[in-house]
Amino acid sequence: MTYPNVQLLINNEWRAARSGASLPVHNPADGTVIGTVARAATADLDDALAAAAAGFNVWRNTPAVERAKTMRAAAVLLRERTDSIATLLTLEQGKPLAEAKVEIGMAADIIEWFADEGRRVYGRIVSPRAMNQQQMVLKEPVGVVAAFTPWNFPINQVVRKLCGALATGCSMIVKAAEETPASPAELIRAFVDAGLPAGVVGLVYGDPAEISNYLIPHPIIRKITFTGSTPVGKQLAALAGAHMKRVTMELGGHAPVIIAGDANIPHAIKMMAGAKFRNAGQVCISPTRYLVDESVREEFVAGFVKYVNGMKIGSGLEAGVSMGPLANPRRVTAMQQITEDAVKRGAKIATGGERIGTAGNFFAPTIILDAPLDSSVFNNEPFGPMAAVRSVKNLDEAITEANRLPFGLSAYAFTSSIKNAHQLSSQVQTGMLWINQPAAPWAELPFGGVKDSGYGSEGGPEALEAYLNTKTVAMTSV
Repeated sequence: MTYPNVQLLINNEWRAARSGASLPVHNPADGTVIGTVARAATADLDDALAAAAAGFNVWRNTPAVERAKTMRAAAVLLRERTDSIATLLTLEQGKPLAEAKVEIGMAADIIEWFADEGRRVYGRIVSPRAMNQQQMVLKEPVGVVAAFTPWNFPINQVVRKLCGALATGCSMIVKAAEETPASPAELIRAFVDAGLPAGVVGLVYGDPAEISNYLIPHPIIRKITFTGSTPVGKQLAALAGAHMKRVTMELGGHAPVIIAGDANIPHAIKMMAGAKFRNAGQVCISPTRYLVDESVREEFVAGFVKYVNGMKIGSGLEAGVSMGPLANPRRVTAMQQITEDAVKRGAKIATGGERIGTAGNFFAPTIILDAPLDSSVFNNEPFGPMAAVRSVKNLDEAITEANRLPFGLSAYAFTSSIKNAHQLSSQVQTGMLWINQPAAPWAELPFGGVKDSGYGSEGGPEALEAYLNTKTVAMTSV
């Protein structure tokens, strides 16, 4: 399959940047340049802003039932194009083809759920204090939204934001990742081909700082939604706050996995080993800090290592591959540095811990044992195929360590005790907790974190609230 030269989408027109500038796109499996992506500058952003403002005026006045029909038509097109889009996604991002197809299927489900939920955006009538009065609470779209999305899930990170906006009547400018531009372009192409009016969605690529510094303060933009690292998120939130823009932030995590002494260990290994190395660990909710009761540590580690040693590593387009390359060379360097730091501080490498080959961005799935709490792996999100296992004496110690860091995006726990499950539910400081199962980020559930992992939700009915203004209307007949 030929990889395209990806263009901008402005006013439903696919076009090059006005300057003609572009950036190279690399295949992470071998490092080769496979295509280009248009690089937007200020003139292109001005065009996108004007189109989005006009598109908002059309879309906000489109009945919710009609908006839902267009969104559902886009989901149909996305499913029909799964094979071709998945190939592009694997070529540019590296994940196995099967994972790419799952991401696209999940995106279609998300579109359909938000399409229907948008029909249930209700205001309310409030009892008046006199019989010649009426009091109403109305829900209205916030306006034009600027969305900033990363490269690890280039379709699903866009679709959650886009569908929240579209379902409520907002328009959106998406600034997607330059490293993985083709798959989000195909997602948005499905909406355009489904009949989305011109200007309702725009797509730009370019210098992240340049684009964010221009869009966020711009008076046309009324809301910001960002997924990415905590340091960048704090910078963008501060900029948005200076201009009184509403913000949704889905930031970094460092998910603990608590394995209680009464856990079903084979089940825990099956659930958490696969989850750890999905997308080569480049997942914001990836399980990372394994806090294992000392009574079951030996069994858990042995099973975990056996699972890893049975994995097949290679190009995501190869049949049977369990894990593909990391998305860029930066992640390989980070994995090497985290491993070296852990070993220097006395940790042991149970398996992995080194780069694979010299071509592409491959790093062996890694399990680190007994790293001290001041090591990098226990304080900084690896965002790669790396798990750190540490023994704990009891559940209280595990929860204390789980809550030690400023992150609170997701957490996992395994126990056979209802008492333990209640304690975990009430005491673990996180936006999402999964007990005895892997992550289930279904569209109908809230998706977001607490503490330095951000605020706001990109799932469930809560996600739509972020795109709505509340207006009180009170009237008296005279």
